[in-house]
Amino acid sequence: MTVRVLVVDDDDLMRAGLRAVLSSDDTIAVIGEAADGRVAVEEVRRSRPDVVLMDVRMPALDGIAATEQIVASEPDARILILTTFEDDDYVFGALAAGASGFLLKRTPPEQLIAAIHTIAAGESLLSPTITRTVIDRMARVPRPDPAAGRLLRTLTPRERDVFELIAHGRSNAEIAEALIVEESTVKTHVKRVLAKLELRDRIQAVILAYEAGIILPGSHR
Repeated sequence: MTVRVLVVDDDDLMRAGLRAVLSSDDTIAVIGEAADGRVAVEEVRRSRPDVVLMDVRMPALDGIAATEQIVASEPDARILILTTFEDDDYVFGALAAGASGFLLKRTPPEQLIAAIHTIAAGESLLSPTITRTVIDRMARVPRPDPAAGRLLRTLTPRERDVFELIAHGRSNAEIAEALIVEESTVKTHVKRVLAKLELRDRIQAVILAYEAGIILPGSHR
């Protein structure tokens, strides 16, 4: 199946470059472009892309606000944030707004294409880099959120184990190895955990874990 992508960036050259890169893959079709978040929101409602490739810093409406508006009206929207990372303080805000992942703008073309397919398949792009970003942000939170802690009590002991491993950025294969179970069993547990906690994806699980205070910066399972 062809993945339909909307490219959102206020830099004309960047949009042209992204279109050229994505056009090299026969399974990806760039169905539209937007130069600011406001236009992006309108385009998503009009064309319903499979994946939105979203810049953060844009005029009129930035990528975080646009992501929040898109997810509010289109809960199943898949948004992949593009960021400069080192100079970007918006990563956590974008993930909290409902983005399914993020990439550096200097990401190699083959990784960008793979990431788009990952997001389109309903997965989140959760790497150690993303996890560290969340850790750094949550380290500034003075105390855990009691509401988040109460929500986690709905999980069974095994689901809690799976949740904590998700929060550490582990893949399904790594979780299966850690718990000595089949990967298919892990996939079932992950779906149940996300459904019980009403989370969009694994990235939201990481955020909840740090809000609940069950995983602290620098901790290891």
